[in-house]
Amino acid sequence: MSSAEKIAKQARVAGNVLKTISDENRSKILYRIRDALANAKDEIESANKEDLEQARAGGLADSLVKRLDLFKGDKFDVMLQGISDVADLEDPVGKVKMAREIDNGLMLYQVTAPVGVILVIFESRPEVIANITALCIKSGNAGILKGGKESVNTFKAMAKVVNQTIEQYKDETGVPVGAVQLIETRQDVSDLLGQDEYIDLVVPRGSNSLVRQIKDSTKIPVLGHADGICSIYVDRDADLEKAKRIVLDAKTNYPAGCNAMEGLLLNPDFSQWDDVLHHLITEGGVTIHATTDVKEAFLKKLQDSGKLNDDIKAKIVDAKDGDFDKEFLSLDCAVKFIPNTVDAINHINEHSSKHTDAIITESKEDAEKFLKGIDSSGVYWNASTRFADGFRYGFGTEVGISTSKIHARGPVGLDGLVTYQYQIRGDGQVASDYLGAGGNKAFVHKDIDVTNIKL
Repeated sequence: MSSAEKIAKQARVAGNVLKTISDENRSKILYRIRDALANAKDEIESANKEDLEQARAGGLADSLVKRLDLFKGDKFDVMLQGISDVADLEDPVGKVKMAREIDNGLMLYQVTAPVGVILVIFESRPEVIANITALCIKSGNAGILKGGKESVNTFKAMAKVVNQTIEQYKDETGVPVGAVQLIETRQDVSDLLGQDEYIDLVVPRGSNSLVRQIKDSTKIPVLGHADGICSIYVDRDADLEKAKRIVLDAKTNYPAGCNAMEGLLLNPDFSQWDDVLHHLITEGGVTIHATTDVKEAFLKKLQDSGKLNDDIKAKIVDAKDGDFDKEFLSLDCAVKFIPNTVDAINHINEHSSKHTDAIITESKEDAEKFLKGIDSSGVYWNASTRFADGFRYGFGTEVGISTSKIHARGPVGLDGLVTYQYQIRGDGQVASDYLGAGGNKAFVHKDIDVTNIKL
């Protein structure tokens, strides 16, 4: 038996046990893991610093370095809170979604159930270890996690804590060793992608090339997104202060995030569109990649208002082919004039990655048209694209963002990690007594309110 098959098979066995464990015990081990990670903060921070030093020395892109830094701001504390939030969520397993009386004493139920075994491959962000561990255990799924080489020291330090905690409390909680496995080498990933007999879902979190590579290398269903090309359309009926705040936040709050604004579409009939760009440059330090008409009009408005100077001029560059199909992941933004909401919808649907897009307008008619017309997993009205996040949605955390239209879409939390099964509960009935299978008995097929049903 190969190493990959052994890992996958152990995960399958662990998953079969995990899904039978009570929600109380699944949550209990998450609290234990949270506390253990908090207690190991110094060791984890030391490992993270080593990764950051190696990343900078190796010339890793600034956007990836930012993702790698686990102790920037309150990221570590938010990670720990995310584990608690997941533990505190309602049990996603065993929910009755549909109940139907087929006949007297013969009941059909549609009940949520874990997907099974999930392989998660991610780059840079070491907090994903805690996020996915929490989501997998809470949803009754076994998880196999592979981090990027740039976070290997942080990965090892956190993996050690997770594994030791599960081992220490396995008798108390019933959560088996193997419920979460952490692997280190690319060869392991390559081999695991062939284990479709045991692995049910692959979630790649990282660059476009990573996602494409995974999709091309496995028969296992893949859930994820390749790029985060998010656009904001500022309509002619936009409120200036809302537009300035939203656009600035969407671009500068975390430029390396997949939910950061990469394209800004301006209706030229909005008389103060130049103020939005000026604010983005002066307050956010953003470089504007403008189409020719935007650049010429903006420079003229700046000149006429006395706001043009060399610093601002340096932040206005010509848009190149492909800029509206590009994930900058930096303080850069492609800017274009769009004359109306319909054209904005058409532009976004052509160029976006189906992640998250927004309209800024006081017109309910245009907003509703935009919300219905955009073919993305997230569509917002008068709000920053940065809200596209499992934590902000109240999911506790997320396994990733999905731009797929099947099974799960948008930030994928607990609900995206369960599927369903049909259960029939009877009292000795056989099909041959009924119409269609040789008998004369008719079915009742009476739908039952599931509100208070607990199996």
